[in-house]
Amino acid sequence: MAYYDLKRTGTQYMFNLRGNNHEVVLTSERYTTKQNAQAGIASVKVHSPYEANYRRLTSTSNAPYFVLKAANNETIGTSELYSSANARDTGVEWVKKNAPSAPIQDNT
Repeated sequence: MAYYDLKRTGTQYMFNLRGNNHEVVLTSERYTTKQNAQAGIASVKVHSPYEANYRRLTSTSNAPYFVLKAANNETIGTSELYSSANARDTGVEWVKKNAPSAPIQDNT
């Protein structure tokens, strides 16, 4: 089952969207407050079902990945690096399907 892993890193907060195998599929930016990180999760839940919010990109090492954008065009999540464009596209579809209803596991 997919879930958001909300955690503290030093003095900041962040979250990972994890898959059934507990591997990280999407990573947030760092937030100064827990409330802002929770708002980031809420934004992913709202924006993740829509194709228009995804940018399919390639890293400097030629590995495909994607970012999820909010309505204001801010990045709200960045994927792992994938071995192929097809694997990346499967990752996008997985996030579309699972992110909106994934529960939050508060590990702060």
